[in-house]
Amino acid sequence: MSKLIVYQYPKCGTCRNAVKWLEGQGHELELRHIKDSPPDVKELSAWIERSGLELKKFFNTSGEVYRQEGLKDKLPGMSREEQIALLSSNGMLIKRPLVSDGQRVTVGFKAEEFERVWGK
Repeated sequence: MSKLIVYQYPKCGTCRNAVKWLEGQGHELELRHIKDSPPDVKELSAWIERSGLELKKFFNTSGEVYRQEGLKDKLPGMSREEQIALLSSNGMLIKRPLVSDGQRVTVGFKAEEFERVWGK
């Protein structure tokens, strides 16, 4: 199986479930703490591009920081570059887990999507 980079928050139950699922599929994982060392702008930009997802899908909209900063109202007025820089500046703004093998990218954990992208 492929080696995957997994940006995760160890206290997050969803992240723990995703890691367990990926390990169960035989993937070698490089776990990165999303709060302590979030992806930089270059890496994040590449992953957003490869994912084919809208940029807003990368935001943890249910997170405390997102709500405290009032980002629901602020993001529409920000450029794409500003939004990516914001994500990179605070890993708690990024929807997690963020998983990539260098080519494919998933955001969040849904078993059906993981099965499709990361299954055997």
